[in-house]
Amino acid sequence: MSRPEHQAPPEIFYGTDEAEKYTNNTRIMSIQSEMSERALELLALPEDSPSYILDIGCGSGLSGESIEEQGHMWVGIDIAPAMLQVAKERETEGDFLLGDMGEGMPFRPGAFDGAISISALQWLCNRDKSYHKPGKRLYTFFSTLYACLSRGSRAVFQFYPESSDQVELITSMSMKAGFTGGVLIDYPNSSKAKKFFLVLMTGGNQPLPKALGVDETEESAIFENRRERIKQIRGSKNAKKTKDWIKERKERARRKGKD
Repeated sequence: MSRPEHQAPPEIFYGTDEAEKYTNNTRIMSIQSEMSERALELLALPEDSPSYILDIGCGSGLSGESIEEQGHMWVGIDIAPAMLQVAKERETEGDFLLGDMGEGMPFRPGAFDGAISISALQWLCNRDKSYHKPGKRLYTFFSTLYACLSRGSRAVFQFYPESSDQVELITSMSMKAGFTGGVLIDYPNSSKAKKFFLVLMTGGNQPLPKALGVDETEESAIFENRRERIKQIRGSKNAKKTKDWIKERKERARRKGKD
């Protein structure tokens, strides 16, 4: 079965029939709730006061309910009118906005204390219209998101990457927009429980949270700050130019009678 983003643009795919599943299908509702709670955990919000959260690709409002249950306020944005209609019928306390992630976040600077997104980010990698350029749309999204978050806050995306190239495109555009952070993989050895989370930070370099279902010796992230990674690559290239390496090479040549 093909991936949803290959079947139709999101505003069409998530029509009335698909939207109703998020009201009647208990399995979908349970999975959505679990991923939302994990995303909120990764936000590392202050425990002593309510926060103002942006839910990107809010859909039917299931993630918003998880936000409310933890005592926070929220605003949701989604491109699918049918999903937003279901969200309104659920009578959640959040506010809703119809909008396209790829056209940017239309909010004032520093408006939110954090942002979450469940199963939406991968849609930006598609060319649903002839003029769509995934890299440009991702950068527009991340740069405007960075602007509307308060400094020191985080944005956490649960997403379904199709390939390593897609992960690289997404992360490189987020770093270009000013974020630090990386990709966290919960239960990396499980075909069913494995989940990808992009954890982005606005307060400079910080260690990533620990992934679930991994040993302490396992790597929990597959992406680090781009600048740090470039430094590591350059460092490894220069390793052969050290004095000790040159001296050792000459010594080996002498032993072989080449000097």
